[in-house]
Amino acid sequence: MTKYIEKNSQQLFLLIVIVVIGGFLTIKSEYFLTPSNLINIADSCGYRLIMAVGMTFIMASGVMDLSAGSTVSLAGVITAWMLHAGAGIPLSVAAGLLTGIAAGVLNGLLIHYTKISFFIITLAMSGMLRGISLIITGGRPITRFGAAFMTIGTGRLAGIQISVWIAVILTLAAAVVLNCTRWGSYIRTLGSNPEALQKCGIGIAGYRISVQAVMGLAAAITAVIITARLNSAEPNAGMDMELDAITAVAMGGTPITGGKSRISGTMLAVIILGIIRNGLTLMSISSDYQQWITGFLLLVSVLVSGIRIKNTKQKYTRKGE
Repeated sequence: MTKYIEKNSQQLFLLIVIVVIGGFLTIKSEYFLTPSNLINIADSCGYRLIMAVGMTFIMASGVMDLSAGSTVSLAGVITAWMLHAGAGIPLSVAAGLLTGIAAGVLNGLLIHYTKISFFIITLAMSGMLRGISLIITGGRPITRFGAAFMTIGTGRLAGIQISVWIAVILTLAAAVVLNCTRWGSYIRTLGSNPEALQKCGIGIAGYRISVQAVMGLAAAITAVIITARLNSAEPNAGMDMELDAITAVAMGGTPITGGKSRISGTMLAVIILGIIRNGLTLMSISSDYQQWITGFLLLVSVLVSGIRIKNTKQKYTRKGE
């Protein structure tokens, strides 16, 4: 029992946070626990969870993607452009998803072969991808795609948006892949000890590129959902979404240095951020505070992660002695 609590301490802590914040908001607002409001929270968390799951993969591999929000922008614009060109929904969605995958593959290639910091690579890619979106659209949104396409973002199944069901399915699949497959094990090792993979004769290039492609795909799925939900593709879509995703992953227990992954923690952290956003709205507090809170939570998560890593190293050092 003690080992179980120690292993899952982060998730248990996040559950307690959800209960505490939920209790506080229940006292502050009579509308918080209403079915319609809880559904609103779930709806707002759906596509954010998809983005955060993708970020969990690459943070487990020891990097972060600062271009993820811009990938959302470009994938959404490409999808919308194809729809307006008469390509049809399946082909247009496929084009958007391939755009995200291509952006991820390019990130992986540049990070692996240039040996330049992933911060610089993905920051540069962020500007380039959003720049392409602005060039294609002329800085103006592309709108009106029809009810059939909008179903992807607004359609409901059992009262819950389809996008939320998609997010849940992808989250479960991600947990299986990261925890139960050789690929997932190698991705975590890529974050903690890439030299070990190389000494075993395992080429890390393919794993670096493939995990970045997963992030690109997650961003593209997010883009399709947002575009369908808003019935509009905007070049400024996805702004700062990578910050939300990184915050959720760090809060969830995946260290920024890589080597471990906590999909369940990521999901709980996304729910916490969704509850906070909803609570601010219910209490009529300016949305400007959301950005501050997100940054603060990221800072705290990074500090806690650093302390845990330091304590773990000291623990193993003492055992070695």
